[in-house]
Amino acid sequence: MSVRLRLVVVALAIATAAFASQQMLAADVPAKAAAHTPPWVELITIDGSINPATASYIEDSLASANTEGASALVIELDTPGGLLNSAEKIVKAILAAPIPVIVYVAPSGASAASAGTFITEAANVAAMAPGTTIGAAHPVEEGGDDIKGAMGQKVENFTATFARTIAQERGRNEDWIEQAVRHSVAIGEREALAKNVIDIVAPDLRSLLTQATGRKVQVAGQTVTLAVADATVRRMRMTPGQQLLNVLADPNIVYLLLMAGLIGLYFEFAHPGVIFPGVAGAICLLLALASFQVLPVNLTGLLLIFLGVGMLISEAFVTSYGILGLGGVTAFVIGSLFLIDTSKTDLVVNRDIIYGAAAALTLIILGIGYIVARERRRRATTGAEGIVGEVAEVREAIAPGAPGKVFVHGEIWRAVSADALSPGAHARVKSINGLELQVQKVA
Repeated sequence: MSVRLRLVVVALAIATAAFASQQMLAADVPAKAAAHTPPWVELITIDGSINPATASYIEDSLASANTEGASALVIELDTPGGLLNSAEKIVKAILAAPIPVIVYVAPSGASAASAGTFITEAANVAAMAPGTTIGAAHPVEEGGDDIKGAMGQKVENFTATFARTIAQERGRNEDWIEQAVRHSVAIGEREALAKNVIDIVAPDLRSLLTQATGRKVQVAGQTVTLAVADATVRRMRMTPGQQLLNVLADPNIVYLLLMAGLIGLYFEFAHPGVIFPGVAGAICLLLALASFQVLPVNLTGLLLIFLGVGMLISEAFVTSYGILGLGGVTAFVIGSLFLIDTSKTDLVVNRDIIYGAAAALTLIILGIGYIVARERRRRATTGAEGIVGEVAEVREAIAPGAPGKVFVHGEIWRAVSADALSPGAHARVKSINGLELQVQKVA
């Protein structure tokens, strides 16, 4: 091989080695940068019922936390329960989450009742603050009573099996969670820790992250060791749409919107042209109907409410000696109690709101009806009808067969009378015929 050829070969080898070295360095830079990125966790707060807005909030948070590289998602939970289908959706999302999920029942005084129990048990790490409770997950029917018969047994068995499956997946106390479903058992944080219902009792979030560090959890079929002791906490809030949906998922808010809508529309129909009550009532009623897409509404209860309102309106115009009014109030109250199908959720309309709304609605409708009826019975005071019976002042002499002029209601009218009336005298209007009044002398 010539000297020139050897030099070319050596130059090519050097160039190849340099290029490979640069590629390795370029590939190593992101890895080192990622390795030195400080850990952070995403925090969301669930303070209220479990509903479709809550499920969407948690799903979006999991997706964003995973995309942005969070070390874990922390759910701070305080809920009285909610919709079972929403809880199932959340549990499914947590069990299949691509990052660790920590559920923290907090602050002190908070609870993870009913559907909240399933969400807490589905977490990779379940924690509670001092003074909190968990449990009471027994399904009930409308009115809060146990579901009777074969249907009740089926719902209870399904919910108990669902709960045991979650506990088994996370290696927690299966027997206790079944008792929470079948017998509404509820316990505090210390007993929950002793019975392997939860993993950690922590007074605050920083203590929770410190205690969680070093724990090995299963995420997407792989074992992951948590390292979040010094993690930065980033809070993610609900979107405006989720916030609105969350508000509309409150049965008490929905019930008040329904009442406001009915009263507004009734007032507009009773007094056409006022406009504002009709507009406000229509908006409230549409918002209430929109929320029925979120809450499991019992159609029978809703129809009973409308029937009760219809009877109360009829009472104001029909002489029923109180029968329609009594039937309307009864149908209204029973329909309100049955409005939410509690076989699918433990959310109910507050009883005090129902009784208060029934009393207020009765008084308002009967009061407006009384005013309308009184006005209809009152003698007309304007127009031609309002002149009959009024006392007029004679301005131009009137003789039998010879009409004159009278002043009444601020106007001069042509008038005839069987009596002779001189100017300045007073005469009462007996009738009106076109543009001529029939009057008689006032005794």
